[in-house]
Amino acid sequence: MTRVVLFLTLLPILIWTVSITARQQKSNDQKKDDNINLKVDLVTLDAQVLRQKGERIAWRLKQEDFVVYEDGVRQKITNFSQDTLPLSVILLIDRRGSLEPFTEKVQAAVNETIKSLKPEDEIAVMVFSDKSQLLQAFQTDKAKTAKALKGIPYMDVGIPNHCFNVGLYDAAAYMRAAANPAGRRVIIVFTDTYRGINRTKPTTDEANRAVLESGSTICAMIVSCSCSAVGNVILGGISGAAKAAGQGTLNVKSLVEETGGEFVSVNPNNAEFQFDNLLTRIRTRYAIGYVSSNPKHDGSYRKLKVEITPEAEKREGKLIIKTRQGYIAPTLELLKEKK
Repeated sequence: MTRVVLFLTLLPILIWTVSITARQQKSNDQKKDDNINLKVDLVTLDAQVLRQKGERIAWRLKQEDFVVYEDGVRQKITNFSQDTLPLSVILLIDRRGSLEPFTEKVQAAVNETIKSLKPEDEIAVMVFSDKSQLLQAFQTDKAKTAKALKGIPYMDVGIPNHCFNVGLYDAAAYMRAAANPAGRRVIIVFTDTYRGINRTKPTTDEANRAVLESGSTICAMIVSCSCSAVGNVILGGISGAAKAAGQGTLNVKSLVEETGGEFVSVNPNNAEFQFDNLLTRIRTRYAIGYVSSNPKHDGSYRKLKVEITPEAEKREGKLIIKTRQGYIAPTLELLKEKK
């Protein structure tokens, strides 16, 4: 009888304890879900800020010096850093055309310059003509990158038709699937021109969308020589004929501008300085993050604008900002992939 009374006395306490534990677990689960949602909804911009006079890098700017607008609506910046987040870099090397864009001098310059990357920065190597080939998956061993670069296939010499749609689409897809989710993403294209013809799928729109969905910044190293101008004239004529025939074309310059990247005309004799300068600018970009005030996961294009506050320009002088002009909002299917 005493045990029954004791059980009945303790029963409400047990029920209350179980109820509190369940609520705490539910609260913890909700916090985890909220954290996941914040991570997948976080929009991160790579912003390069240069002084208008001399185009030198503007250092030591603060979070409050920036203003971000999405579709005209001001956003609240929640994440901010400079040269802190790791880099995920794809070296995308063109293997079609009349001029070798990845000469021994350029290769030596790349091998020397990547030594300055941080230990956590990862590099992948991909080549393309009318198809792409991943020569090296993402990894942080710079010696392995140098070895992969020695093994790039010979040029596919012939009609100077550069299938940027294939190379950029596949590089963006690989970036989305394999890159460090916490890192900043850059695709550096090595080629001898900036215009290409789509001999096969994907379409130009599909390639552009893939790049935007991957969150990558596109930079182009255009290796030039005395014959480059002639080659560009020929390719310009071929591009015009391709358009007339209903074939798509892709201009790398447009993606460089859309993603806030850099377009560098490379002299092979000065390649190390130019590539080192490009990597320095990439490393020292500001990473600006915010959670969009538009909660829809509809795959729509969102227009972006980043400004420097008047107070900062008064203090620092006139500044130039390079960053992506927009992004593709994630769909529910893409969010499930990220989770």
